[in-house]
Amino acid sequence: MALRYRITVVGIMLTSVCIAVFWGTNIGAVYPIVEIAAQEQSLHDWVAKRIDSSEASIAALQTDIHRIRQTQEVKSADPQLGIPAKIDKLQQQIGYEESRLAMAKWLEPVIHRYLPDNPFQILCLVVVFVTVGTVLKCGFMVLNMVLVARLSQQIIFDLRNQFFHHALKMDLNTFGDDRRSDLSSRIYGDTSSLGNGILVLFGKTLREPLKMGSCLIGAAIVEWRMLLFTFIVCPVAMVVVVRLAKSIKRANRRLMEESAQLLHRLMEAFAGIKVVKAYGNESFERTRFLERTGQFYRKSMRIALYSALVRVNNEMIGIGMVGISMIAGAYLVLNQQTDLFGIPLMMRPMHFGELFVFYAFIIGMSDPIRKLSDVYNALQSAAAASDRIFGYLDRKSQLSEPRKPKMIPDGRQDLTFEHVDFHYVAGEPVLKDVSLHVHCGETIAIVGSNGCGKSTLMNLALRFFDPAAGSVRIGFHDLREVRSRDLRKRFGIVTQQAQLFDDTVANNIRYGAMNASADEVVAAAKRAHAHHFIEHHLEDGYETNVGEGGGRLSGGQRQRIALARAILRDPEILLLDEATSQIDPESERLIHEALKRFIQDRTTIMITHRLSTLHLADRIVVMDQGRIVDTGTHDELSERCPLYQRFWEGGLLQRSA
Repeated sequence: MALRYRITVVGIMLTSVCIAVFWGTNIGAVYPIVEIAAQEQSLHDWVAKRIDSSEASIAALQTDIHRIRQTQEVKSADPQLGIPAKIDKLQQQIGYEESRLAMAKWLEPVIHRYLPDNPFQILCLVVVFVTVGTVLKCGFMVLNMVLVARLSQQIIFDLRNQFFHHALKMDLNTFGDDRRSDLSSRIYGDTSSLGNGILVLFGKTLREPLKMGSCLIGAAIVEWRMLLFTFIVCPVAMVVVVRLAKSIKRANRRLMEESAQLLHRLMEAFAGIKVVKAYGNESFERTRFLERTGQFYRKSMRIALYSALVRVNNEMIGIGMVGISMIAGAYLVLNQQTDLFGIPLMMRPMHFGELFVFYAFIIGMSDPIRKLSDVYNALQSAAAASDRIFGYLDRKSQLSEPRKPKMIPDGRQDLTFEHVDFHYVAGEPVLKDVSLHVHCGETIAIVGSNGCGKSTLMNLALRFFDPAAGSVRIGFHDLREVRSRDLRKRFGIVTQQAQLFDDTVANNIRYGAMNASADEVVAAAKRAHAHHFIEHHLEDGYETNVGEGGGRLSGGQRQRIALARAILRDPEILLLDEATSQIDPESERLIHEALKRFIQDRTTIMITHRLSTLHLADRIVVMDQGRIVDTGTHDELSERCPLYQRFWEGGLLQRSA
């Protein structure tokens, strides 16, 4: 996803390179201080001595080669062993000295022309150079950190919107299989972890290795053989890092899953707070929450342990490299040797100043190594979050949109269920061979015991699910041939539990038609008999915030707002799922009056057990165990349908609230 922001990524890389260059350059400034100013000589003196020294070394090496060739014995093959290797080594040293001589001769005119011939002035110049370099490095650091933060926040922004967009397209089974708390944890917590990983990846993970690289180049220029020798501790350390990285990723994945469980426990306790308090189970909920927080704590501590081990491992890499280079370098310089245990570590014996600069570069690498110890947990946490986020984004909805959708003709259409079978769980059928034809403008009431499939019929009509067998048609089109958006704009729905959002009354009503004007919102509220209480009982009228889930309103008020929302939509087909089952008698009466006028000449399907509402229906459909048992009017069913008679005699059909 970062490639979508190429300019930002390029800016990050360029600033990181600049930071690394100034980091290594500032460390390299140690050399003129130690080698030149500290020995009370100017750069002019230094370059002259360097030229004389290299020329003398080349002459001496050439003399040695000539002497070996002149004095070698040819009487026996054995004495000749090693002579070609010695000559080859001397020639390599000559090549090295020639490159140093060429560099010195190139620098000589530059130094004489632009730099002062005074040790103190050179020292001042170096200090100014380091200061300016540090200021520039800090400027690039600020720009780099801002660009990295921008990239991280842009990716979080995109991911959250993409995740939410994808979640809204998923079928309802997804929201049953995945708890809302888990989805909330992924869209907020996991994207934050991934964003933090991006912050680290394009921040420290990019900057610090580049800083190390600049020090590596500097140390290699001084003596690359010594540099390779200092790396002997790295292979073991890298094996440890790889093993710890895998453990950290697993631990972070478990921690994220535990975080989702913790959020679920919290949301569930708060959502059911009335029940918790009514039954006095506060201590039980505290115990359950304590168990979750305890598991979260233990998993967090495991990650903390792994992170600490990574830091220790990296610290040991740094101190090991510094220690090895100090011991080996000091031994060779003090004894003016080039080999250690037969291993050639230097082309020629080093001076103290060169060794000191080599140490400075090695120490300069230890700081980035130390800082990199903090990135492993963030990167592995981001990797685990990425698995959870993109694993969900890769999931496909069970309801696929048609590739070539058919358009529903204008005008009101019949709704037909034809030999429909359906199950939520395989082997547990909810609907069995259900056939029902709802004529345009007809009002159908569905009655039956809990679990008989009433609400499932409505879900199939809205194409929240597809039937396992048979078909559901609107007009002459199978719902699977129609775009869901085109289908659902023809429906309005009022459920038993009115779903209101934490927003104003006006915006909750306007949710049925987002482009509706204020006058249209008020007109819909009046038709739903909600205008009076909105204007006279609510402090800010239509601008009153209803609270989370409409918690600031009574059940009857919530239902009337939900009805106003459906009225504003002016749907062709109205679905009412026990819309008056849990409200006060006055609200039921007002809603009944509103419905009586609103459903005229409008296709309506009602799930209800209110006798007063049943009288609004042209037909009543009786269901039992996933099948349609009978259809007819109240009087017809009361005479011929034994099941309907049992509903009436058993009190399932209620006369009033």
